[in-house]
Amino acid sequence: MSSDAHALTEKWAKKAMTPTVEAFHSRIRARVAERLAASGKSWEEAVADPDLELTVDDFTAVEQEFLDTGYRFEMSAQISLEEAPEKYRAPSGIQDTGTAQTDEDGNRIVGTGANVFRVPADVVGTARLVSTVDVVLDMLTNGVPDDTIAIIDDSGGTLTAPILQSFTGVVCMGGTVRSHLGILTREYGVPCLMDARLDGLHDGDRIKVEYTKPPVDVYATENDPSARARIVKLEGTSDAE
Repeated sequence: MSSDAHALTEKWAKKAMTPTVEAFHSRIRARVAERLAASGKSWEEAVADPDLELTVDDFTAVEQEFLDTGYRFEMSAQISLEEAPEKYRAPSGIQDTGTAQTDEDGNRIVGTGANVFRVPADVVGTARLVSTVDVVLDMLTNGVPDDTIAIIDDSGGTLTAPILQSFTGVVCMGGTVRSHLGILTREYGVPCLMDARLDGLHDGDRIKVEYTKPPVDVYATENDPSARARIVKLEGTSDAE
């Protein structure tokens, strides 16, 4: 390996935060180093040579290496699983694990999340899964049903932006309080939990969300279970029952 190629592989002294990201970055860096070494050019010469650039095929090949091991990516939105089911793990957050606890009133806790901002009273509404374009188009055409607490899997907020202000509340299964969706809901004044971990919640369930919980301090309490707001199911009030 040339000195330039060796320097390239040693440039990043700090590893990525997760093994998956580190492995992906390492393979990309290795491809760049191999191409640089094979070219016989200096780094200064190589960076200006479009023939040495990585292509879509390179990134696809690295991704396929992961998939060939049996690894599956976590989906960030339902559309990912619909378009490429062979690449993504099926969502498990809403499935019933049989380990849910109850609150002080005997209601089943069906999830927790990081509160974006605090409101004076907890919010009661109907959980509605809003994760596909079809659902959003229906709500745009026919209106958002009253008391809708939208259960969203995409923390970007783009999908639901046209109807976001019509929700009674939002529960997002991804992101953090710093995500785009958290920022949008704060601006619209729509109560919102981010990074929700759900267990046994179904479309049509009547739920109460603990939006009175103090907002999460991302630097102090983001990983503190006691700082997370609870979502409880009000028994006997599900559309699905």
